[in-house]
Parts: sequence; C-alpha cells; structure tokens
Amino acid sequence: MGSKKLRRVGLSQELCDRLNRHHIITCQDFLCLSPLELMKMTGLSYQGVHDLLCLVSRACAPPMQTAYEIKTQRSAVPSPAFLSTTLSALDEALHGGVACGSLTEITGPPGCGKTQFCIMMSILATLPIDMGGLEGAVVYIDTESAFSAERLVEMAESRFPRYFSTEEKLLLTVSKVHLYRELSCDEVLQRIESLEEEIISKGVKLVIIDSVASVVRKEFDTQLQGNMRERNKFLAREAASLKYLAEEFSIPDFAVYHSCQEIFLCRRAAVRCWHERARWREERRG
Repeated sequence: MGSKKLRRVGLSQELCDRLNRHHIITCQDFLCLSPLELMKMTGLSYQGVHDLLCLVSRACAPPMQTAYEIKTQRSAVPSPAFLSTTLSALDEALHGGVACGSLTEITGPPGCGKTQFCIMMSILATLPIDMGGLEGAVVYIDTESAFSAERLVEMAESRFPRYFSTEEKLLLTVSKVHLYRELSCDEVLQRIESLEEEIISKGVKLVIIDSVASVVRKEFDTQLQGNMRERNKFLAREAASLKYLAEEFSIPDFAVYHSCQEIFLCRRAAVRCWHERARWREERRG
C-alpha cells in the first residue's frame, strides 16, 4: 500500500530521517521519485538506490498467496472473526456479525438511524471479549458533525446497565472512542492514510467513517466536466485505504452512505483503482 510509512518497511532510521527532511514519508512519496533524485537525496549509488526501490516495492506489493495460506494465516491469529451487532436478526443475516478484516458498507435514507448504529458499534467494540466486544479503541471520522458523545453515554447505560454501573467503566469506554471531524476531501484522505501508527499505538479495533459521500457532494459538482473523474479518484483512494487497513490489521471498517448509487460509484471507482494497482505491481516486478 502506497500510504505505508517508510520506517515500517525496513529502512534505517538515519535514511528515514534524511528522506523526511525532503518530505518523503510514505512508500508512494518514495516510488514517485526517479533514481537520480533518490541518489541525490540519499547519497547512495545507483545500485544502492535500485535495491531500495526493490525493497519498498515489495512492501507495497506483497507476494502472491494461495487461498490455503490465507486461511491458515487467519486461523493462526487469535482475533475474533466477527463483531456482533447484538441484533439477533441482523447477526443471523450476516452469519455471525460484522466480519473483521473487511470493509462493511451501510446505506439508507437520512434519518433512518445509520449514525445511531455506528455509535452503538463503537460501544460494542470497546467491550471485553467475553461480552462479545473487541476490547479495543475506535476511530470515528465524522464528516457531518452528527456524532454525539451524550448519545453514546445514554446508549451505553441503557444497553448495558450492569456493566456501566460505575462511572469508571463509562469513562474508560468514552476515552477509547477517538473522534475526528474532517470536513473536506483532503482532510478525510489525510486522516485515513495516516491511521496505521494510531491503530498500532492505541489498539484500535474499529474504524468508522460517517459519511463517505458527505464531503464529496459538497466539493464535486458532477455536472461540471472533469469533476466526475476527480470524484471517482477520491472515492477509489478512500475505499482502497479503508480496505487495506481492515485487511492489514484484521479489524472491521464501516463506511456510511446515503444511497445505493453512492456505493455503486465508490465500488466502481475502487475496482478501477485496484486493477491499476495490480497492473502497476506487475510492471514493477517486470
């Protein structure tokens, strides 16, 4: 994944610091430079730069895995396969709950309860594993200023009165929900693409973005020529980044939409992006 930080791919701290002075922080920043530019920045020979390019490319394009290897790898990881919604009919329809390691899309008309559902899932993710939770933190990206901390407290006390009978447990849960209000496309992308370190350091087990298309509708008028292409590019980067985070850390991600058409546009843009990434990987390997 291009948004992966260079210090996570095996580069020395000295080299990372040197590149950081030139604002080269991610794999994408690194791979967009020519060998000559990298030689000037790093002070390495052409062969040294070539070896670095191969190393960073492999970090972005992991080797092929068989279905058996993926299944074995996931079986060896002691993490829950699902996060229960505690709604029996919905859990049954989802065959156990929301799948970890995947991107789940939620859609519905305004006012149908999508944000309330996301708030409840935030509470559930912080609960102990023996209560069906993930015992972790939550990153909640709010693009509509719809999140309510008061509502979260009310729902927690009402849904689990015994567990939240003490103020200490209530404060612990509230402190685990990290809210970010991002009101532009650039802010949303920057936040999503910088989440890796936060997921590791804070033990994040759930990422929610509510909603995906809110900032898109404000910034892109699809009647203007060229805007549809930019809109699709944004949706593709956003979906690809969320999918990567879910798979890399085996956590569930939620993306909220207002209509099925928005999901269709996002999926179409994401598929195009993933096809281009696959072609780019083959070119790098060749």
